[in-house]
Amino acid sequence: MKLTRLTYLILALLVTVGCAQKEKQEAEETVEEPASENTFDASLSDAKAVELADKVIAAHGGEETWNETRYIGWNFLGSRDLIWDKHTGLVRIDYPKEESTYIVNVKQDTGSVSIKGRLIQDEDSLKNYISRAKQIWVNDAYWLVFPFKLKDPGVHLTYIGKDTTNNGEAAEVIQLTFNEVGFTPDNKYYAYINPENHLISQWDYFSKASDSVPAISGVWSDYDNYNGLMLSSGRGDRSLGNIAVSNKLDSAAFTF
Repeated sequence: MKLTRLTYLILALLVTVGCAQKEKQEAEETVEEPASENTFDASLSDAKAVELADKVIAAHGGEETWNETRYIGWNFLGSRDLIWDKHTGLVRIDYPKEESTYIVNVKQDTGSVSIKGRLIQDEDSLKNYISRAKQIWVNDAYWLVFPFKLKDPGVHLTYIGKDTTNNGEAAEVIQLTFNEVGFTPDNKYYAYINPENHLISQWDYFSKASDSVPAISGVWSDYDNYNGLMLSSGRGDRSLGNIAVSNKLDSAAFTF
């Protein structure tokens, strides 16, 4: 059965844990990723920054809920739709502007890609498209679930101090820099944290750690509870859409 990308997001919204409807077929059996030796090293970060990061993660739903969450769907800034199976690593990206669809496994660097209705067959081209899909997923997921990335492996946290957001609200600020991880290790972020509820209230993005002026600065708004995760859709004058969190999904979501 071929479904539209909007149907996938509707399924993600409706097929949740405890739903009384008939269960949908699982997309795959859960595959737990082996424990990585590369973990967050708190000794390389400020203790106060780590303490705040822990409070942020808890305020946005907590580490346990995050780890148990399986499927997340969202629209990135009106540009493309994504569905991510956190347990298996499967990701579907529908990118209408480029007339492309990517179905890849970001843990295994495998998958299939359709450009203008034609599957990519050439191995070298497919490899490049899979790499592009992974970079899209890394970027788009970071915009949505940034609070749960504060203690990723290779992240260094520094307490910057008290400040105010672009709309004048009080905040405590921590800085994220990176130790040779990700596609853009030279980036830097400031996370503005509401001192009362510990939700992210703004982020500043710097393309280089040495930069003093952010390339992007956006207030976070429009928080809602998505199956236990507190996620924000507003990013200043930009927004994420069709956010959906579920633990069950029809397997057709990851087929052409």
